[in-house]
Amino acid sequence: MGCIMMRVCHLDTCPVGVATQNPELRKKFSGKAEYIVTFFEYIAQEVREILAELGFRSLQEAIGQAGVLDTQRAVDHWKAAGLDLEPILHQPDVPAGTALTCTKKQDHGLDAALDNTLIALSEAAIADGKPVRIELPVRNVNRTVGTMLGAEVTRRYRGAGLPEGTIDITLTGSAGQSLGAFLPKGITLRLYGDANDYVGKGLSGGRVVVRPDVEAGFPAQDNVIAGNTLLYGATAGSLFVRGKVGERFCVRNSGATAVVEGVGDHALEYMTGGRVAIVGPTGRNVGAGMSGGEAYVLDLHEVLVNREMVDLEPLADGDIETLRQMLSDHAEETGSPVAQALLDQPAWTRFTKVMPRDYKKVLLAMEQARRDGTDVDEAVMAASKN
Repeated sequence: MGCIMMRVCHLDTCPVGVATQNPELRKKFSGKAEYIVTFFEYIAQEVREILAELGFRSLQEAIGQAGVLDTQRAVDHWKAAGLDLEPILHQPDVPAGTALTCTKKQDHGLDAALDNTLIALSEAAIADGKPVRIELPVRNVNRTVGTMLGAEVTRRYRGAGLPEGTIDITLTGSAGQSLGAFLPKGITLRLYGDANDYVGKGLSGGRVVVRPDVEAGFPAQDNVIAGNTLLYGATAGSLFVRGKVGERFCVRNSGATAVVEGVGDHALEYMTGGRVAIVGPTGRNVGAGMSGGEAYVLDLHEVLVNREMVDLEPLADGDIETLRQMLSDHAEETGSPVAQALLDQPAWTRFTKVMPRDYKKVLLAMEQARRDGTDVDEAVMAASKN
């Protein structure tokens, strides 16, 4: 592809136009698909030569043959002093002819997945876009609830999805991992109960609401109701959680909106977009690696914030209106007394805005370019280098 191993991929200064978005540098790109084909042909030839030296005719024959591994150089290295590889490389005694490689597909139990029921009940929506309402119990053995349903919607309607709330699902109980993963636009998942890790992983336009069971006797804002790594890699959509969640909330979120009532360590980690309101306590290392998006945090302790890439600001007028709408949606979706109290007796000065400083530069440059009638892309490139 033309790479000369300058090792500046992260700086957007690639001199041969590979790892860059700079249009001037991209003009220098000289790679061709044929070069990649040739490269892999060389790899294939070298693999054949190594297999021949070992006495194998194919990779399939070589898989599992740990006895031909030369481990001495590794074991003799000073970094591996005292390391015993025997448990890793041990080959059990098995009858002759026993397969050492995967010979049959793993049964993931998808035939018993709750989504099969959801798909059947949502047939009218998938086929004709007609609104449907579904109520079902859920257990923690039901993982990735909504993902197979979302795939059916995406196959039919592609990235556009369905109109907001076309498929409205209410679940009661304890959800397993990855509730609402990759959920597309048009599907709403409402959970009365609690959820495991990875709620809304890869959320792609759908809406997920998590709140305690209506008969729960505990104050939701003081209790953990969902696990770790919610909205991991989400690109669009919204999440409302009445209660606290675990660590790494919104890690790598690039476009989803979220309201939550408390988070663990490493919240907003590596965020590149989206908006988040945290109306409760946070753990340490807030905003580590956060290069985009915005967050509004109630009663934030500055010592808990990783300031390497973000600044802390008071709310501006536009932020207040945005936050007011987020809290209003949260109160409506979850019945949260915390959100309602903040709406009834606003105290916007208690909120701190967590803002990536380079992201702010880009937003200001875009706004200025639109006012001046100049090229927005050029303004963004210039701002990113200052």
